[in-house]
Amino acid sequence: MKGMFPLHRFRDLPTPFYYYDTDLLRQTTDTVRREAGKYEDFVVHYAVKANANPKILGMICASGLGADCVSGGEIQACLDAGFSPNKIVYAGVGKSDWEINLALEAGIFCFNVESMPELEIINELAAAKNVTAGICLRINPDVDAHTHANITTGLAENKFGIAMNEMETAVLKATSLSNINFMGLHFHIGSQILEMNDFEKLCNRINALQDLLEARGIVVKELNVGGGLGVDYEVPDQHPIPDFETYFATYHHHLKRRPGQRVHFELGRAIVAQMGTLISRTLYVKQGTHKKFAILDAGMTELIRPALYQALHKIENLSSKAPQERYDVVGPICESSDVFAKDYLLNQLHRGDLVAIRSSGAYGESMASQYNCRKLPKSYTPEDLQDCQCHKI
Repeated sequence: MKGMFPLHRFRDLPTPFYYYDTDLLRQTTDTVRREAGKYEDFVVHYAVKANANPKILGMICASGLGADCVSGGEIQACLDAGFSPNKIVYAGVGKSDWEINLALEAGIFCFNVESMPELEIINELAAAKNVTAGICLRINPDVDAHTHANITTGLAENKFGIAMNEMETAVLKATSLSNINFMGLHFHIGSQILEMNDFEKLCNRINALQDLLEARGIVVKELNVGGGLGVDYEVPDQHPIPDFETYFATYHHHLKRRPGQRVHFELGRAIVAQMGTLISRTLYVKQGTHKKFAILDAGMTELIRPALYQALHKIENLSSKAPQERYDVVGPICESSDVFAKDYLLNQLHRGDLVAIRSSGAYGESMASQYNCRKLPKSYTPEDLQDCQCHKI
C-alpha cells in the first residue's frame, strides 16, 4: 500500500534498505500480550533468529516479551538489549562450549536440550562452575506441519531434538545428573504454519507424552510448544497482524495442562514479518525473447527467502500507477536463483522506480550476506526518517 511509505524520504536514500514500521510492531506486540494474557501462565518468547536488529530487539524487550535464542551471539544481543536472563531460553542442535558457558554465566532461564551428548556436556560445564542448569528436553513429536520441507522441524527424521522412543531414557538421565534441573519438554514442529489443526495435533501428542511420563511418576512443570504461526504474504495489508487470538485459544482448548504448569511460546515471524519492507530501485528493464525482466538493486543477499524456499512476497512499484505489465523480478547477484518472482504483474516499471518487497521483517536482514562483496543493507524506522538522521539501526 503506497500510502504507508514516506516516499519523499525514500528518494534520497541509497538502496537497497529495510524500512521497519515500528507502529505496527508495537500494535503486534500489544496484541500478543493481550491474547496470551487471557490465559494463566502463557509465556511468550520472541524468536530472535527472525530479526536481531538492535532497535527491534530493544522494542520487543520493552514490550515485556522474553527471548528465544539459538546461538551465543543471540544471547549476547538479547543481554545487550536489556532482556532479563530469566526470560531467555536457548535452543540449537549444536551448542558450542563457549555458548553454553555464556548462558550459564548469564543465568538464563532454560536450555532446550536436543541430544543426550549435549545434556552430558551441559551438566559437565555447569558442574565446573558449581551451578545448576535448568533444561527442557526437545522432543520430536513426529507431527507433519503443512509447510515448506526446509522449515518443518518436528518429524522423526529431522536433525533437531530427541526421538519420542528415547524420551523416557533422556528424562531419567536428566533427573539423575547433579547439575541439571529437569524442568519440562520442548517442541517445535515448523514455521509458517497457517492450519490450526497442525497445532491441535501437537497438543494431542503432548497430552499423550505427559500421560506416559506421569505413569512413571515424572511431573512436567514447563511445556514449551515452540512457535510456527505464519503470516499472510499474499495480501499483507488485509492481515497486518496474525490471528493470535485463535492461535493461543487452540492451545488453551486442546492442551491438557496440569495444575501450575506453564506453557511457553516462541514466536518470531508472526511478530516481525509484516512490519518490515525491503525497498529497492529498478536498475534496468530488459526485454527478453518471451518475457520482460525487472532487474533490481536488491537481490538474494538482502532477502534470500525466495531463492532458498521459493517463498512468495508481495511486490509493489511505489513510483508508478501506470498500467500493469508482467515481469520476472530479479536481482543483480551472479546466480540464476536470484529471482524474487516470475511472471509477476506490476505497474509499468522504469529505471529508477522504487520497488517494495513486503513482509520482509522476518528472515530478511537477519539472513543477509555479503556474497559478491556486497554491503549489508541498512535499515530505517519512521523515527529515523522524521528526524532526518537516516543512520543505520
